[in-house]
Amino acid sequence: MDENTSPTLSDVVPARAWNAPPAVRLMHRVESTPVLDRVGSLLGALSSPLATEPLRSVLLGAGTGHALHPVLTDLPIGLWTSTTVLDLCGGSRSRPAAQVLVGAGVLAALPTALTGLAEWRETGQPESRVGALHASLNVVALGLYAASFSLRRGGRHGRGALAALAGMGVASCAGYLGGHLTTVRKVGTRDAAYQDDGVGPALNRPATP
Repeated sequence: MDENTSPTLSDVVPARAWNAPPAVRLMHRVESTPVLDRVGSLLGALSSPLATEPLRSVLLGAGTGHALHPVLTDLPIGLWTSTTVLDLCGGSRSRPAAQVLVGAGVLAALPTALTGLAEWRETGQPESRVGALHASLNVVALGLYAASFSLRRGGRHGRGALAALAGMGVASCAGYLGGHLTTVRKVGTRDAAYQDDGVGPALNRPATP
């Protein structure tokens, strides 16, 4: 049985609906931006080792039924969100815990990024363009959280908290793009059995009004 198959994604540019909500028009513009292909070329070169087996299958979630990436994203998001809650509400006594949480989030982001790159390698245009921007924003967010950890270790907790807040803002934008890929464009590997079970993935289900 062939595991982790996903629908073939054609290299297309979406037809823009000018009467669509602003968020939809914005995503159509992102999907139609050729400059993101340059970012994609760099990502493709950097992630080429992930295409080798059995690493590729492991990162795509072979044996789990579906992609690992959405599961792993909960770890850094949860850790970093908890960091900000402590920064805003915990007072000075919570600083050591916040530092541990932000550092744990940085570590958790690494395997999360690897699974995301493996998923991205399975896409075509326009999904690859959105994925390239998604990855770029996540790199910025990771850098901000790493800076936050470094600042906290140096005793500059206030600046560390501000860096974490900035990281959350960037990571939230990246998360929106990730939601677009999984919900709108149905990007995500899955076991081949789901292709033939009479239920899904149903890519032609009616859109939400």
